[in-house]
Amino acid sequence: MTTVGSYEAKTHLSQLLDRVAKGERILITKHGVPVAALIPPDPRFRSDVREAVAALKEFGKGRSLGGLSVRDLIEEGRR
Repeated sequence: MTTVGSYEAKTHLSQLLDRVAKGERILITKHGVPVAALIPPDPRFRSDVREAVAALKEFGKGRSLGGLSVRDLIEEGRR
């Protein structure tokens, strides 16, 4: 497992995530003490985007927002 310091991890997070996406495991340390690990997700928890969209569409069938629009809900959340 590759080890990187917290400053390097912060500075190069995007590159580290690319490496993790390819299967590499990376240990992050702070002052030499392990504090976190970047590991690839368990394949069982990776969902297909098409499956997720289909599930959302199915979930929305027969449901209403009680006369509100999505815009109304967004504005309410901003208050």
